[in-house]
Amino acid sequence: MSLQFQALAGPALAFAGCAALAAYAQNLTGFAFSLILLGLSSVLHIASINDAANAATVLSLVNAWAYLRNHPGQNPWHLLRPILNGSVVGVLAGLMLLAWLSGTAMDLLRGLLGAAIVVCALLFMRQTRARAQLSGRGSFTFIGVLSGLLSGLFSSGGPPLVFHMYRQPLGADVIRRVLLLSFALSGLVRLVVVLPTGQFSWQAAALTAAAFPAVYLVSRFHRWLPHQFHPRTLKLLVGGLLCLAGGTLLFSAWQALSAA
Repeated sequence: MSLQFQALAGPALAFAGCAALAAYAQNLTGFAFSLILLGLSSVLHIASINDAANAATVLSLVNAWAYLRNHPGQNPWHLLRPILNGSVVGVLAGLMLLAWLSGTAMDLLRGLLGAAIVVCALLFMRQTRARAQLSGRGSFTFIGVLSGLLSGLFSSGGPPLVFHMYRQPLGADVIRRVLLLSFALSGLVRLVVVLPTGQFSWQAAALTAAAFPAVYLVSRFHRWLPHQFHPRTLKLLVGGLLCLAGGTLLFSAWQALSAA
């Protein structure tokens, strides 16, 4: 029993450290929690992708709850409603496409998506100013559908929503709130699907329990010592994370196609 506990303790502590870093990045930008956590878990061979993804889903809810609890304010539901309505439609369509497309077609689509994300990220970093006016309700619904579609296909629905939100004439706190709540509610929908089917393992539960305190404490730390980046610095940080997301998709697609 002692040896079994020791075998679990190392990966759990490493996962907690990765979750703390991912939570800090998300509290700064409003996204990238799962991107960083899954990327580090994969590189360090801490856990399987499925267990890490399930733990990340719960922890993203914890992080959103902790951040919003420690940073009280008005939630922009007028922006969130069209995004969430579109996202539900997109997720359902993405899941149907996932069942229909072949493995090779999926890998090609993943590569094209990665390339498109990288190009959008580079254009975003070159952009000197936000839009003059807030985009219409229809554009938020459309971006919600697109984000949901990519979530259903690849569990990577963040980039289009992030790209759209950071181009709006909104404050950084409003953008963070929209992104945090959007991803948290999408994660809640994912959990509703995963839990009844028995796909949430004890290993994922152990990783979640180990990382829970780290994620909560990072959100508290961010409230005590908030870092206000210059808008240009924040833009480069967001653009860099988008490049990382797109590059990861490109690399995974290249590996799959090379192995085929």
